[in-house]
Amino acid sequence: MALCLAATLVHVVFVFFHVAPANPVSSRYGKQINAWVYPLFEQNWRLFAPNPDSVNRRILARTAHTGSGTSMRVGPWFDLTAVDAGGVEHQPFPSHTAQNMLRRAWTSYVETHGEDDTSRSERAVMMREYLSNIAADRVAEQDGAGAFDFIQLRVVTLPVPAPGAGDREPKPVENRLLPWWKVTSHGK
Repeated sequence: MALCLAATLVHVVFVFFHVAPANPVSSRYGKQINAWVYPLFEQNWRLFAPNPDSVNRRILARTAHTGSGTSMRVGPWFDLTAVDAGGVEHQPFPSHTAQNMLRRAWTSYVETHGEDDTSRSERAVMMREYLSNIAADRVAEQDGAGAFDFIQLRVVTLPVPAPGAGDREPKPVENRLLPWWKVTSHGK
C-alpha cells in the first residue's frame, strides 16, 4: 500500500513539474522529468481543441533475420495500420491505446526526426526505439512471423478522400521508407 502511494505521489509531482511553467526544479531536473513523462504520460490539450489529420497513414513493417553468414532473409511487408483498424472495428468501446498508440508514436517520431531520420536528441532516440518496439511486438504477435533481428518501416501517406469521391483509392502523397533498425531478437 505504501509503495503504491509513493509511486502515485512521484507520478503526480513529475507530471506537475512537466506541465508547470518553467521553474528552478523543472530546469534542474528536466531530464529526469522528461524520462518519466515521455512517451507514456505525454500531455497535450488536443481534447479541447482537436486538430484532425488531413491525411491517412498506412504504416507497414517488414522484418529481416541474419542467419549463418552475412546474408539477410527479408520478410514480406505487414500492414500494422490494418491490425489497428481491425482491433477497433466492431468494438462498442474500443481501446484508446488500440486506436492511437501507433499513430502517436509515428507523429512523435516525425516531430523529433524530421525528414532525414536522424536522431538529434535523447528524446529522438527514445521515440525511435518506442516506434520500433511497437512495430516489432505487433509483428511478433502474428502467426508465422518467425524469428527476426531487424525491422524496417514504410509509411504511405494518403490524402483524405473528398466527399463523394467513391471507392477510388487516392494516390499517395508520400511513401517514406525508414532505415533498418536492430531490435532485440524476436522469435517463436
